[in-house]
Amino acid sequence: DLYNKNIVMLTNNLISLSDKTFPGVNELFSSPEKADGHLKWVDFYRSFWHCDCINRMSPDAFEERYKKWCKRKGYHFSTDAADALYAASCGPYTTLPRDSNAKLLVTVAADQLIALRENQSKLEAEMLNLCKQLPEYETVMAMYGVGKSTGSHLMAELGDVRRFPHRSSIVAFAGVDPGVVGSGKMQLSSVTTSKRGSPQLRKALFQVVSTYVKCKPENEAVYQFYAKKRDEGKPFFVCTTAAANKFLRIYYARVKECLNAAESATQVEEG
Repeated sequence: DLYNKNIVMLTNNLISLSDKTFPGVNELFSSPEKADGHLKWVDFYRSFWHCDCINRMSPDAFEERYKKWCKRKGYHFSTDAADALYAASCGPYTTLPRDSNAKLLVTVAADQLIALRENQSKLEAEMLNLCKQLPEYETVMAMYGVGKSTGSHLMAELGDVRRFPHRSSIVAFAGVDPGVVGSGKMQLSSVTTSKRGSPQLRKALFQVVSTYVKCKPENEAVYQFYAKKRDEGKPFFVCTTAAANKFLRIYYARVKECLNAAESATQVEEG
């Protein structure tokens, strides 16, 4: 969690610097994150830290240099991408000149972000290796919206779900159940969540639900429940919380069944 916070801070800092030397460079790439944590736009901006680093060359010269850079860094090369990058370097207005001070600011900020992302990827890999030893690993990772980070986070925070007597217990543990209002006859149209338990767990649940909201999988029960609440006119936060509640209940049922099956198989082998 600490690494994530620092990465967000350093990413915002680097984007702020790019607005002064190469505006919009972070939006010119769509390549996914590499296994070692590297992002293409960060590596590119580290090398081509100012618009003038590109537009002072001819288009053909930049295309050849970009091709060599992609090969050296292990990225896919595209002529269309090279043309788009060259065109993007010719239009914007920069507020920092192309000098040694600006280069130092950019390279130091980029190096800090790259180093932190590399360390984070190592930690995530170790977290996954530990999670793979758990019998519910395959079941959790097969659930829609769960990734390598959120999956290990959920398993670490929730532990053995059989310690919860029923589904509502795990929802209360996560703090996504409706709060209690003890004010006599007063009636509220919406009640805030109790927010008991781990805030990191609720953050992981929100990241999972965000995947449902963005991708809109029509055949998934969690998204269907979310869409139903939206159709009822419920606020966004209420809908996402209800979807997290639904996801936790499904998680509880599937993981509990998996753990019971694994325990039964172990008893048969020992018997």
